[in-house]
Amino acid sequence: MATNDPEQVSYPEELDGLRFERDPERGTATVTLDVPGKLNRVSMLAREHLSALFEACGRDPEVRVVVLAGAGERAFTAGGDIAGFLEASPEVLTRLHHNVAAPERCPKPVIAKLHGFTFGVGLELALACDFRVAADDLQLGQPEVSIGMIPGSGGSQRLARMVGLGRAKDLVMRGRRMGATEALAVGLVSEVVPRSELDAATDRLVAELTALPGLALRMAKRVLNQAYDGPLPVGLELEGLAYGFLRTTADFREGVEAFVEKRKPNYTGE
Repeated sequence: MATNDPEQVSYPEELDGLRFERDPERGTATVTLDVPGKLNRVSMLAREHLSALFEACGRDPEVRVVVLAGAGERAFTAGGDIAGFLEASPEVLTRLHHNVAAPERCPKPVIAKLHGFTFGVGLELALACDFRVAADDLQLGQPEVSIGMIPGSGGSQRLARMVGLGRAKDLVMRGRRMGATEALAVGLVSEVVPRSELDAATDRLVAELTALPGLALRMAKRVLNQAYDGPLPVGLELEGLAYGFLRTTADFREGVEAFVEKRKPNYTGE
């Protein structure tokens, strides 16, 4: 059952290759892929734990923004645990996309903090996030075709929707790598900074988002995600309904009054 009581939000106690940190003072939670000796490989179990973490963050009122990062200097993650695919049943593999879509389902803004190798499920996780801040050493790729496979956790579908069918085919069917400059040019990342400035760039975006009314951010994410692939009239109707709802909120009144009075707004999420 969903709850807004932080004491009742249940976070997983055991995490496979993940590290979780929560900072109520900043309003943030950070999920780190933490197997640097194996380039932060993402196991089958880790996918389930990621899903549980993002679900809990979504229900935790003390979490305003979630950051997804990779430990070490070489990679966000070079991909999944390849041997594990042979151990999983075909039916299990058909559902892998559900866990990897957890950042997209989370109602809060999610930032992917990318550096180094970001391959396979790494790119798929990044595509499911709302913002992608990248270091200049970033290398993106969906190399699955090289082992007789295709992306199976949303990679082919989100990639095509973001960069177009032609570019998606070029990456997926050739298993080609894309550097940070190209990723910025085609809109796969929102910002590229030197590796030494990645922490600061992410912190700036976190500060920007946590200063905004959380309710409006959650509604914006919901409308954008739900209407993206639908007909324009459906999207306009959904946008209008959300717009009308936000008109009734205390945050909107506070935002208008603060604007008129030329002061900093104090948003309460109501």
